[in-house]
Amino acid sequence: MWDIFKLKKAGIFAGGVLFGTAGVKILASDDAKKVYTNCTAAVLRAKDCVMKTATTVQENAEDILAEAQQINESRAAKEAEAVYEAEEAEEAEETETQEENTGAQDFKEEEV
Repeated sequence: MWDIFKLKKAGIFAGGVLFGTAGVKILASDDAKKVYTNCTAAVLRAKDCVMKTATTVQENAEDILAEAQQINESRAAKEAEAVYEAEEAEEAEETETQEENTGAQDFKEEEV
């Protein structure tokens, strides 16, 4: 009974060696090399396409960043202008209030 298992194992080993030898010959054949070459060429074309797309996306991202920075700068300038105008309005009100107080004091002095 052990002889059958030994023969079976030997047969599997021999089949593996034959399959491996045939596989190596198939993989090393000229037709297989043509397939490898065509597959490699396809991969290189795909790489070029992906690189072009990545470059386009990167350029668009740079444009978006530049526009966003411009928007933020203009928004900050408007806010600074609004603050400046508010300060000028406050100063004008203070000046008017001071002038009114001065005018009221002059009037009081005249009454006396």
